[in-house]
Amino acid sequence: MQTSNNDQIFIVPKNDGPGCLIQMLWFVFIGWWLGGVVMSVAWFLNVTIIGLPLGLALINNIPRALALQTPQTLVAVTADGTMTHIAESSLPQRNFFLRAVYFILIGWWWSGAWMSAAYFISATYILLPIGLSMFRLTPFMTTLKRY
Repeated sequence: MQTSNNDQIFIVPKNDGPGCLIQMLWFVFIGWWLGGVVMSVAWFLNVTIIGLPLGLALINNIPRALALQTPQTLVAVTADGTMTHIAESSLPQRNFFLRAVYFILIGWWWSGAWMSAAYFISATYILLPIGLSMFRLTPFMTTLKRY
């Protein structure tokens, strides 16, 4: 995309999720037990190795199951009003074999401890944002995969 010197491009975060009150009510009535179920199934699938892709997909959706949080995307808006959605999909990754060895030696048990701590931190309600950010880091803690 080529722009002249007068064109201005603004990058703004976009979050289409429900408001804070809806998220809190979801967590109180549904999210606390649904998040625990999703977390347990995801960890079991990760340990089976064959279920690892599905387990990581579930891990990526734990913030959604806990509190209806959607992934945040960036939107580039030019001065004339056109919008371009930006997704981070090509982050540099560590070597696959290093990630596999890490998972076998550390990732499978560390992810269980990490998710348990995040779940208990989330259950305090006040520390829910910290717990959700810990859940967003769980794929990295499991296989060093960057999202």
